[in-house]
Amino acid sequence: MVIQEPLTERAGSESPAQLAERLNLPFGEDLRLLTRALTHRSFVNEHSDVVSDNERLEFLGDAVLDFLVGSWVYNHYPEMAEGDLTRMRSALVRTETLADFSRQLSLGGAMRLGRGELHGGGRDRDALLCATFEALVGAIYQCKGLEFAREFVMPLIGPMAERILAQMHTMDPKSRLQEFTQSQGWGIPRYVTAQADGPDHAKIFEIEVHIGGKCLGKGSGPSKHIAQELAAQDALVNIEMLDMDISGI
Repeated sequence: MVIQEPLTERAGSESPAQLAERLNLPFGEDLRLLTRALTHRSFVNEHSDVVSDNERLEFLGDAVLDFLVGSWVYNHYPEMAEGDLTRMRSALVRTETLADFSRQLSLGGAMRLGRGELHGGGRDRDALLCATFEALVGAIYQCKGLEFAREFVMPLIGPMAERILAQMHTMDPKSRLQEFTQSQGWGIPRYVTAQADGPDHAKIFEIEVHIGGKCLGKGSGPSKHIAQELAAQDALVNIEMLDMDISGI
């Protein structure tokens, strides 16, 4: 007998059993863990008979994804420098990417949401889609272990990694630096003109790039734009080669 909680109109157009069958998920007939992975706390708040939301599974799935993606990137790109490995991993596990995975799997229709989240468009919100994907990965790991979680995640990772790699090769240093710092939660780089020497027709600008009040790179050039690009590139090199510990930013 399939074990699952009663459905309501806010439990989604697709039941946990239907989702498990469509995606060939390894939960067998006991769908309690999968049901929990799909349950947002707003749903729990409106249903006294439901006691568990997906936040703990989300926490577990986040850790599993960090390991699986980091391991895959390390082994798949053996010549990639440490800084680029970090940027690739961060791009693959950021909220927008995991939300995209949720959309590819059509998880939104199976999410169990409270009235407010539902009316607010929660089924297509990046934050909720990301959290649901992480919780689902956590549930698969909890139910069947690391290899089953790997088999579930890897078909999504490869194609996305190639797209990200192409973007990394075409992005200018300022864009790369901003994408990296934002993915790490460090905020947006700030460019400061430290000095501007020479006559107006041949002025040389010296620019510093600051993150969280710390100067991470410097550049100089005949225009602010060129000097900023060089400062951003210098910051990227410093972060990679010096393995800067700026986690406190």
